[in-house]
Amino acid sequence: MTIKLGVPSKGRLMDKTFEWFGARGISLARSGSEREYAGVVEGIDGVSLVLLSAGEIPRELAAGRIHLGVTGTDLVHEKLALWDQSVLQVAELGFGHADLIIAVPQGWTDVDTLHDLDAAAAAFRVHHGRRMRIATKYHRLVREFLRAAGVAEYALVDSQGATEGTVANETAEAIADITSTGETLRANHLKILSDGLILRSQATLWKSRVAVLDPQKRKSLTDLLARL
Repeated sequence: MTIKLGVPSKGRLMDKTFEWFGARGISLARSGSEREYAGVVEGIDGVSLVLLSAGEIPRELAAGRIHLGVTGTDLVHEKLALWDQSVLQVAELGFGHADLIIAVPQGWTDVDTLHDLDAAAAAFRVHHGRRMRIATKYHRLVREFLRAAGVAEYALVDSQGATEGTVANETAEAIADITSTGETLRANHLKILSDGLILRSQATLWKSRVAVLDPQKRKSLTDLLARL
């Protein structure tokens, strides 16, 4: 039996993760075509590669089905309610940087802070007879953040597509989403609240706290972490 290492199955996150491990003498690669989700590990014994979507990796770590996994801070904090009880942060990898933020239309010149947003949400409900909609994929993190800031009178609406476009499409009044450069926000005439930073995220190596380790797996894991 081997230590299972979960890595994003495609795109820049996969490529950069392969590079990060390669720089430490451990080669990760797909074992076949891009349609296959199997991989090979060279340079260390007792480790197997599992290719998953970045969003699946927190769940697999928390269930103990993989021992290590690379995914964003945002996904671990969003998908695992008590994340620090089921996973342990091993290393930040230095790529995949993104901020989870609250943004509103640039035309809202009198809304710059969360306090302003709370006042705008209250006025919106009085005027429109419904709650202000905030589009997001990050319901848990956004709800906790707004609750702590005392913002009320809003409704989270699920966004699985281009969240930045929901305001222009009139399916939401504001958004909470990840951004790396802010260019897409500006292109959609949105601005980040001055105190609207929810979480700074980057690609991170996580260790499952619940995965079962026999003596052989424990040695393989110790050897791998020593290399990293």
